[in-house]
Amino acid sequence: MLGTERLSHLLCLPIWFCCALRCIDGLENGLAQTPPMGWMPFERFQCTVDCIHFPRDCISESLFKRTADLLVSEGYAAVGFQYLIIDDCWMERIRDTSTQKLLADRKRFPSGMSALSRYIHGRGLKFGIYHDVGQQTCMFRGPGARGHFELDAQTFADWGADYVKLDGCYATESERNRGYPAFGKAMNRTGRTMVYSCSWPFYTEKPDYRLIAKHCNLWRFAEDITDSYTSVFRIMELYRRNQELLLAHAGPGRWNDPDMLVLGNFRLSYDASRLQLAIWSVIAAPLIMTNDLETVRPEIKELLQNREVIAVNQDLLGMPGKCVRASKYFQVWVRPVTPVNDLGQHSFAVAFVNRGGFDACPLCPRNFEVVLERLGLDSPTGYYVVDLFNSSSNMGMFKPNDAFNTRINPEGVTFYKFTVAPLY
Repeated sequence: MLGTERLSHLLCLPIWFCCALRCIDGLENGLAQTPPMGWMPFERFQCTVDCIHFPRDCISESLFKRTADLLVSEGYAAVGFQYLIIDDCWMERIRDTSTQKLLADRKRFPSGMSALSRYIHGRGLKFGIYHDVGQQTCMFRGPGARGHFELDAQTFADWGADYVKLDGCYATESERNRGYPAFGKAMNRTGRTMVYSCSWPFYTEKPDYRLIAKHCNLWRFAEDITDSYTSVFRIMELYRRNQELLLAHAGPGRWNDPDMLVLGNFRLSYDASRLQLAIWSVIAAPLIMTNDLETVRPEIKELLQNREVIAVNQDLLGMPGKCVRASKYFQVWVRPVTPVNDLGQHSFAVAFVNRGGFDACPLCPRNFEVVLERLGLDSPTGYYVVDLFNSSSNMGMFKPNDAFNTRINPEGVTFYKFTVAPLY
């Protein structure tokens, strides 16, 4: 792992690039060539099923229709947030007694899932749904897929699903190791292409990411996120400690999933919101919001719809980034992105993180300075630099031996694109 102030452990960038490009064979449904973007309810709305006392927060067709409308009317769909994904707590507790098919809760989804799917598609969005590989769902609200893989996959296809999230509660490890590939194959046999989101590695002590990447478009590797800087940073650290393994198997069509974006809720500060969005973009994570789109503050909405940051996340090279420097107080995260110059050298998105905790002033802004070539930015043509959170701020040209200085708020981030200059 990286030392706290040493640069000698930096991974050789050409080796990193080759690995990222070569490790993309496996699941070939043609989907998720860039990380999926969309919305899910769970962290914000949990498993609220009391529609009498909590009608706005209740997991119901009303919530999903409202959110579908807001994704479009508030501009989120226009910047790429296209998947509206139902999480746990949508089911009746038992299957249909005659057909054994899954049933949506009749009181909360009176029109049924086919009708809700048509509504979502009618707004130009894509429809996603939750299931579990085991005996029942994680919140005890419905039956799992055990013994019904073919039937349930076909049911989702018949409903017009574009995305399936398969959780892993109430199953043994051997059942998961068999069940995740089997359910994916059942999905393929329906003839309908559906993004396949697996929670497989989260439930496995030593995940086989080679196998997981063969069968899944994305996979949860971290615990459920909560609305706090502590949770965001804990997931960042989990990625950083395992990044060589996680990088080796991610790329177009298969992505590491650190869980949802919690921007726009109750607790995450503006600076921590910028931090999560920047790091999720550097590591090429799915950008799946979990919030009430009616109450998102204007400054957070502006972050979520930042086209320059989204472009980093959706970069067509599909090469996830990593933490290349870590100390007690600072981290630097780097991702290779387009454009590439005639020398074959990449542009980069670079996030500078201030962890806080300084003795004299634990929560003060701090300056950070580094020579660019020490971060692997070594193109002799140099780089044009733009602040991704202030795209009108053109910072000029920097050469590899130039020092770059940035001032970072505590528990926050600064985020830049270093666009490689062409060879004239």
